[in-house]
Amino acid sequence: MRIKSLSKISGAALVAAVSAVALLVSSPALAAAPAAHSVASHRVCALPIPGYAGCHALVVDGAPGKPAATTAPTGLSPATIKSAYGFSTSSTAGAGQTVAIVDAYNDPTAANDLAVFSSTFGLPACTVANGCFRQVNQTGGSSLPRTNSGWALEISLDVQWAHAIAPGAHILLVEAKSASFADLLAAEQYAANNAAYVSNSWGGSESSGESQYDSSFAKPGVSYFVSAGDAGLPAEYPSASPNVISVGGTLLTFTSGGALASETGWTSGGGGCSAYETATSAQAAFSGYAQVSCAGKRATPDVSLDADPASGVSVYDTTKYSGQAGWFRVGGTSASSPMWAARSAVAGALVNSSYVYGRASSTFRDITAGNNGAPCLVGFDLCSGRGSWIG
Repeated sequence: MRIKSLSKISGAALVAAVSAVALLVSSPALAAAPAAHSVASHRVCALPIPGYAGCHALVVDGAPGKPAATTAPTGLSPATIKSAYGFSTSSTAGAGQTVAIVDAYNDPTAANDLAVFSSTFGLPACTVANGCFRQVNQTGGSSLPRTNSGWALEISLDVQWAHAIAPGAHILLVEAKSASFADLLAAEQYAANNAAYVSNSWGGSESSGESQYDSSFAKPGVSYFVSAGDAGLPAEYPSASPNVISVGGTLLTFTSGGALASETGWTSGGGGCSAYETATSAQAAFSGYAQVSCAGKRATPDVSLDADPASGVSVYDTTKYSGQAGWFRVGGTSASSPMWAARSAVAGALVNSSYVYGRASSTFRDITAGNNGAPCLVGFDLCSGRGSWIG
């Protein structure tokens, strides 16, 4: 299945698509899409130095460099995302599964903010009291790391949108004591020992010794998902690890009536050929791999989903970021990774390279318009991978 790019939509529909704004409706759960054009935004985490990772959340600005916090949601709602992709609307989707979120530092209001998000959008409660939500440090303990406001917004995004897509699943938040790879990978180990689906919305530059860390994403029976990054090419790590599903980004545009008009590659979505990692056998044997010219190296991303801040999602966060709290519109491949992890939990399948490259093309919406430094092509590419998961 393909959605036409904007250039192929009729004149009337084109005007409607590019002028679409968030429709004001009585129920926030039915909120339509925000404007489908470029918006000012900035990353909420500092650029990483060697040995450290940065989170991949981008928050939409009001004033230049100042996030636009509001008292009501302004980004996409769970209902809008599920409609765009044909995801399950069942309140028990993902039941019996656990989705782990690995991030750095502490979000002290994560549980309360999740409760507000759930209530606002009519999702089942996911609380500590009912056993749905658990928040631990990198070794599973209750002594949580220090708070970092940027990572707290990242955590809110990850937790809330994993719950939005798989409302029947349990959510395990594992907080590393710092953004160092050493601490994040320690948290990864605990997450993989306690969940079948692990989402990672962070990364950093590739390095010649990165393959030594690949074993941190290799527990049998566990599906690992990693944001591909928010700066286009080249590939990042751990997105480039052959043991993870690298999740890139797209832009959703909508008609004035709120229906999906198109999905295109996001200009800043991460991707590229790894400088050091070898392609998995499943990827290398895939019919579309040859056209990306990675010469046997790992190609990223494998798949994609909504990530452009212009079609950013609604996130509630009361750990003040830049002095503001409330509802934020947030994008970045930090959004696409937890949604892919949650959708995989709904499927209840082991989602690895063999799964992604062994599925029929009808599983994915082929993204054929857009460019992140590499063009979105028919079939597989370095812009959107195999495309977005539909149905």
